[in-house]
Amino acid sequence: MERSSRLLPPLPERLRPSTLSEYVGQRHLVGEGCILRGMIESGNLSSFILWGPPGVGKTTLAHIIASTLDREFITLSAVTAGVKDVREVIDRAKGIGGLFSDRKSAPVLFIDEIHRFNKAQQDALLGAVEAGTIILIGATTENPSFEVITPLLSRCQVYVLKELEAADLRQLLDRALREDVILKERNITLKETEALFRYSGGDARRLLNVLELVVDSQSASGEIIIDNEHVLSAIQQNIATYDRDGEMHYDIISAFIKSVRGSDPNAALYWLARMIEGGEDPLFIARRLSILAAEDIGLANPNALLLANSCFEIINRIGMPEGRIPLAETTVYLASSPKSNSAYLGIDAALAKVRETGDLPVPLPIRNAPTKLMEELGYSDGYEYAHDFPGHFAPNMEFLPEEIKGTVFYHPAENRQEDNLSAYLKACWPKYYKD
Repeated sequence: MERSSRLLPPLPERLRPSTLSEYVGQRHLVGEGCILRGMIESGNLSSFILWGPPGVGKTTLAHIIASTLDREFITLSAVTAGVKDVREVIDRAKGIGGLFSDRKSAPVLFIDEIHRFNKAQQDALLGAVEAGTIILIGATTENPSFEVITPLLSRCQVYVLKELEAADLRQLLDRALREDVILKERNITLKETEALFRYSGGDARRLLNVLELVVDSQSASGEIIIDNEHVLSAIQQNIATYDRDGEMHYDIISAFIKSVRGSDPNAALYWLARMIEGGEDPLFIARRLSILAAEDIGLANPNALLLANSCFEIINRIGMPEGRIPLAETTVYLASSPKSNSAYLGIDAALAKVRETGDLPVPLPIRNAPTKLMEELGYSDGYEYAHDFPGHFAPNMEFLPEEIKGTVFYHPAENRQEDNLSAYLKACWPKYYKD
């Protein structure tokens, strides 16, 4: 019996788990004693964002949590919903006569692809999340630090979901062959899983889609073989497909970023063309170019960030198809520029030190002293104005807290631009920057 004649949903939907006992992977979140399991068992649900690659169970986990706690489950897609939709959901959650009057009974609002919400849409959620009128569960494949506004991010925990491991994939595969209403009736022989698991890339949805593709590609009346040869044969016509909402999206943007980082403009243009031809949002590409310019080109060529920012603004004004030209120009420029991640490493080192040492006091000489009382308390006492000294540098000043004085976070990389920065820093701070 062919799937098209059954009018059944695809295998990933047929096999979507409805309880934690059926859920595969993410043991660091839902295992015994872990944070999300504890939240479910206690019933004390708070707003959070699930960040991870496609097909690792973000949507499924949100459904399971709401179902287990018997909460009303409301979904919005960030692709189609506007501010009006958000406000309507919040009004519904408030309930006429206080239907949802406390956090214990507040409905779950699940927003898929929350990174696609603009600032106004995210702002509309703040009051309801703060008051507990709704419990927000967002799902995103993009780093929330870049894509979610700070006030909303501060009201939500962020939980990172990981790609499924081989053992998880095998568990899912065995369950599909054993329990699916269609597959369990077929004469299926599982011989090899290497190609199946490799192509799935830790993505449960992709694994099940490929499994179904391999099964459907063979005769329904005879033995169906699952091995490397049949898997590769079945997917070879599909491998070039670009899916902006899921499977290939994650892989191709990764290939694009790594090509630019690896200084290969030809490969970068190819992956750019794949995204454009596949209908990718050009502003998404422009955002990635801006991040690349800061993270990977950095101080080796500061003009790269200016060009990337201009590209984003131009794309926002002119759209496509003309937008392909500034995208291509910026891609080639970034790929052909010298590379440095010194600023990226510097801020990460500084953040690590802040988390290690906490909120150290600001040294008195560099505190602001706008009032007489602050002056009497020693605020700004001993501060030396750099422009009063030769070379516009005060040699006796220190600017870090006493406890971490002399810590070096920024290490210039070896390139022409940063060689000049390095020489200047060595002249200013010979005790900290040495050959």
